[in-house]
Amino acid sequence: MKAAVWHGRKDIRVEDVPLPGAPPAGWVQIKVHWCGICGSDLHEYVAGPVFIPVDKPHPLTGLKGQCILGHEFSGEIAALGDGVTGFTVGDRVAADACQHCGECYYCKHGMYNICERLAFTGLMNNGAFASLVNVPAELLYRLPDGFPTEAGALIEPLAVGMHAVKKAGSIVGETVVVVGAGTIGLCTIMCAKAAGAGRIIVLEMSAARKAKAMEVGATVVLDPKECDAVAEVKALTGGYGADVSFECIGHRDTAKLAIDVIRKAGKAVLVGIFEEPSSFNFFEIVATEKQVIGSLAYNGEFADVIRFIADGRIDVQPLITGRIALDDIVSGGFEELVAHKDRNVKIIVQPGQPGRVAALAAEPELVH
Repeated sequence: MKAAVWHGRKDIRVEDVPLPGAPPAGWVQIKVHWCGICGSDLHEYVAGPVFIPVDKPHPLTGLKGQCILGHEFSGEIAALGDGVTGFTVGDRVAADACQHCGECYYCKHGMYNICERLAFTGLMNNGAFASLVNVPAELLYRLPDGFPTEAGALIEPLAVGMHAVKKAGSIVGETVVVVGAGTIGLCTIMCAKAAGAGRIIVLEMSAARKAKAMEVGATVVLDPKECDAVAEVKALTGGYGADVSFECIGHRDTAKLAIDVIRKAGKAVLVGIFEEPSSFNFFEIVATEKQVIGSLAYNGEFADVIRFIADGRIDVQPLITGRIALDDIVSGGFEELVAHKDRNVKIIVQPGQPGRVAALAAEPELVH
């Protein structure tokens, strides 16, 4: 089968690879319908290796070096491994990407997303930029009848936003700030709105992303290049600051900004992936009793997202800005995202379709 294989920085190749083979006990094989290009995939392309193990095999999966990318995906079950119950061949499913050991302290206490041997599908084990992929059955979520096929590839990034919102506790009626309106920022806006946030203030500099933030549920968008964002947030909140903030960029300056925009005893949830350290005076936390909370991936939030998409509380259509075939994943996917990141949110890939770039964001609606 053809697959998009990471070989190194700026070196992703669409090439013929062996079929994955029959799924082992407790696993299933999925025929991939759609798979989204994630920010972490882009990091591997531009600056990798970031997460892909290259010095020694991963302790859970044994993978080292070359890796089939792709972890934001949905499809249908093609084969069942021994002992798998509750699913049948042909079921339409989405798969959580957090492969975990089930044995460490965190797995045993319901925190599998911080497993000691955590392995993300498509980064530490072969992923879904291919016709077929094998994954543990415990990671599967069945899609309801009538659930949009393409929407299945958006469940994973939305689950990241949903997990962050849950980490903040109840935000019903509260004022929240979302720092950054990239894919995860937009997903967090949508999830915060679905969770009942009173006002959603977004900090973003890109004109295209400002517009997209308003489209998906922001109350107001502030540009830190054009105003004092902290002062503006305080002016909108009676001088106090927001109740909660979500940092969705992963930059040392925006981390501090996320803390500065909240009121005393407020909560700052850090969602972005940080590539470099920062200096920070932690007395600012002590003196204000602000809470800084880390949020990694998700822990069961696929179910919430599927329910919210199915009942209409979340509409994924604004997030999909490109649909391409696997053959075009480098030029129409990775290079497109590098060159035109402001006009793109989520480019999704259809591995089973040969040929050139498919219809892009001009498509009026999702294909069911």
